[in-house]
Amino acid sequence: MEEVARIDKWLWAARIFKTRSIAADACKNGRVTIGGIGVKPSRVVKTGEVVAVKKPPVTYSFKILKTIEQRVGAKLLPEIYENVTTPDQYELLEMNRISGFVDRARGTGRPTKKDRRQMDAFFNLEEL
Repeated sequence: MEEVARIDKWLWAARIFKTRSIAADACKNGRVTIGGIGVKPSRVVKTGEVVAVKKPPVTYSFKILKTIEQRVGAKLLPEIYENVTTPDQYELLEMNRISGFVDRARGTGRPTKKDRRQMDAFFNLEEL
């Protein structure tokens, strides 16, 4: 018999989400897909399936190597899943991190001295 697990339990046990309720909410809100199709928290996953998880701005992809429903230590994660996220997603994350201080969100207050230096370096204003 092939081992199976609920997707919300697997996402929590594989440490992709901090709590099972956050994993279930992500499934309900369409941020978790298998084969391009949104899944419910009760969806059963099998070994070999590829799960896509949207954590804006990046969509992470994980190939299931082992189905588990009990949380395991972080050192055992390479046995549980393989990260098959495409490099362009990581470039998106890096671009977002770099541009994060240029387009500051409302309510974050004034830039700190460190933020100011980073902005100046980014815009090369020190040379003017």
